[in-house]
Amino acid sequence: MRVITGTARGKRLITLEGDEVRPTTDKVKEAIFSVIQFDIPGARVLDLFGGCGQLGIEALSRGADSAVIVDLGRRSVDIIKKNVDACGFLGRAKIVWSDAADYLKTSPVFDIALLDPPYNKGLLDEVLPLLEKKISDGGTVVCEHEAGLALGDRYGRLVKIKEYGYGKHVAVTTFRAED
Repeated sequence: MRVITGTARGKRLITLEGDEVRPTTDKVKEAIFSVIQFDIPGARVLDLFGGCGQLGIEALSRGADSAVIVDLGRRSVDIIKKNVDACGFLGRAKIVWSDAADYLKTSPVFDIALLDPPYNKGLLDEVLPLLEKKISDGGTVVCEHEAGLALGDRYGRLVKIKEYGYGKHVAVTTFRAED
């Protein structure tokens, strides 16, 4: 796994071994970032369910002003810290060891949120209603999830823009926050 483009382009990222994490493939990551590429420069980014931190790191590499990377797994948080440090982003990244829903109850507002939760656990339906209060007007939420999961068309101010399919197992749904 590597950073695709930007200031940390080509930097290899480490990840946990085994079934604890399911890193976003380069193909899906490229698709996600092509959708939000013009929103990234100067943005405040949230990488919820951070895993190894690759989505937040990719956003920083592409010019995001800051990123908060949240994960509940202690080992994942340790990996995220190593990856952020290896890419030179410690000054622009905050790494938080927390449950996603608990974090959103007290979090600041973000311009972009990148969500890639564990599949088949209902976590997106749990956090999207909380997240809608934490996204700036016109902000974007990108959710990677299992194919076949039907997310709502609206979560408060978050309005579904589009859903994309990537093979038999992965889908990405984007939302925009209304003013």
